[in-house]
Amino acid sequence: MPNITLPDGSVKKYNKTVTIAEVAKDIGEGLARAALAGKIQDQLVDLSYEIIEDTSLSIITSKSPESLDILRHSAAHLLAHAVKNIFPEAQVTIGPIVEDGFYYDFSYKRPFTPDDIARIEKKMNELSKENIGINRKVIQRQAAIDYFKSIGEIYKSEIISSIPEGEELSLYEQGDFTDLCRGPHVPSTGKIKVFKLMKLAGAYWRGDSKNEMLQRIYGTAWNNKDELKDYLTRLEEAEKRDHRKLGKLLNLFHMQDTSPGMVFWHAKGWSIWLEIENYLRQKFLDYGYDEIKTPTVLDKELWKSSGHWDNYHENMFTTASENREYAVKPMNCPGHVQIFNSNLHSYRDLPLRLAEFGSCHRNEPSGALHGLLRVRGFTQDDAHIFCTEDQIKSEVKDFSKMLYETYADFGFNNVLVMLSTRPEKRVGSDDIWEKAELALEDALKETGIEYTLQEGEGAFYGPKIEYSLKDSLGRIWQCGTIQLDFNLPERLGAEYIAEDNSRKNPVMLHRAIVGSMERFIGILIEHYAGFMPLWLAPVQVIILNIADAHREYTEEVTEALKLNNIRCNSDLRNEKITYKIREHSIQRVPYLLVIGDREKETKQVAVRNQKGEDLGSMTVESLIKILKKEICDKS
Repeated sequence: MPNITLPDGSVKKYNKTVTIAEVAKDIGEGLARAALAGKIQDQLVDLSYEIIEDTSLSIITSKSPESLDILRHSAAHLLAHAVKNIFPEAQVTIGPIVEDGFYYDFSYKRPFTPDDIARIEKKMNELSKENIGINRKVIQRQAAIDYFKSIGEIYKSEIISSIPEGEELSLYEQGDFTDLCRGPHVPSTGKIKVFKLMKLAGAYWRGDSKNEMLQRIYGTAWNNKDELKDYLTRLEEAEKRDHRKLGKLLNLFHMQDTSPGMVFWHAKGWSIWLEIENYLRQKFLDYGYDEIKTPTVLDKELWKSSGHWDNYHENMFTTASENREYAVKPMNCPGHVQIFNSNLHSYRDLPLRLAEFGSCHRNEPSGALHGLLRVRGFTQDDAHIFCTEDQIKSEVKDFSKMLYETYADFGFNNVLVMLSTRPEKRVGSDDIWEKAELALEDALKETGIEYTLQEGEGAFYGPKIEYSLKDSLGRIWQCGTIQLDFNLPERLGAEYIAEDNSRKNPVMLHRAIVGSMERFIGILIEHYAGFMPLWLAPVQVIILNIADAHREYTEEVTEALKLNNIRCNSDLRNEKITYKIREHSIQRVPYLLVIGDREKETKQVAVRNQKGEDLGSMTVESLIKILKKEICDKS
């Protein structure tokens, strides 16, 4: 009979099989009412789960970090239940959780309308108030297929047919609705109280454009109304910061159907790009990298040798010339190995650090494209370090230092780090993996970096560290990475002469800090809501004259700033000064200088900042010192 160990270390003993719900009730009526699910060892399970042997147990409530995923998964089923009640002919497919919410895909004879969504949400509320019990039952594979075929749910039958033999299948029933699901779920629909349907979208069945276009309904669910309100406020703020809207407003870039997934950079947007590129280029020099440039189009045979042709061909753009097939590179690594291979290297040459602003192209599905954040043509701040096994730790430490300095200068001080270790399918010996993983772990510990371990999530060719940024709205963006690769150097014949005069394959470290330049600029635009810090701003200063009599002095000030490499323009139009100030404030210019009679006479300028604050009058020399310091400090 089970002994159950609770999180506080106490043990509850039972002389019979017991459910998690019964344990919660034994602990207290309040906990029983708050309970949503349970956690046995590391496995999330329903409250109806029967404990038959000694184990540890946590009761999941709304205060538990796992609660929202369970709640949202159950809300997806509630959505499908409501749709089937209102539209019995609709077929249900899949309904997973996503970041901040859930969705469910449906097949129906006509498109859903906004009025339909309102009806569905109303029905969801009705079903929630009915507090219908949600019950799990295990079913045999053929019985499950027969059941869903009998009620006309062909998609569910197809899903079951694709599940491997021997895997346990379970159904969840809530009233007159039954769905195929692994679970777990909340015990009743009454637990799902705070939710909202957000939008409609299209989605191909199984993500294949050859299949039927389904209708996807997105929703969100939270533990309480305050959480929902905060989320909707964040969405509203994110909408204001949408880099696509700001890109148009601030004349930074545009995209068009003649080149889907590719960016047309305007002068102001390209100015931001160049500042970032020049910054990173200096980092390359400071940390001992050689900047290189490799071809964009490479022979198919190279991609076959690297393994990309067999594993990534569908995402590559291809071309042909003179009876030879080529691919536009989706990544830079094979080209960097060719540069390494062009000379014979000794162990004394290592580590060799090769960096490139590499232009890559990937044939992403059109439906996945999203402004600068998901493109087909992009440039990486890519680098590859060729080193010995003994040099891994020091190289990772140097890279982490470089990365943290860079993120801080761009205004990101909250960095999340994940260490991913050996997957089940991998190349290389366990001894090499052990050494590589230990090197990464030691490097993180010695630099004082906190990290989360992701066991089994490394690439097949080596372990990796991923660095994610948290922006001003609390959103997480995975940008930086360093990955150990034992595979590609061997496949492409990269060798060096070791100290004992033998030939060895170097370890190859793939590393990037910002990742895609396009995506990083999109993140920056949204992080700063377009109000770029002075050092990044395309136009740093605008000088405004109040009247035509101030034109000559305005031009003098403009010239003085330009001579000091301040990116500035003057606005000499015959418009009211309030109109000009408002117009350039909308353009997020960091500093506006106003020149009137007093400024002309005293040889000063009146200064306003991005926030609209009046900083008073000062000499041009004093202002230049302030601007140069702010640019240098990247404050």
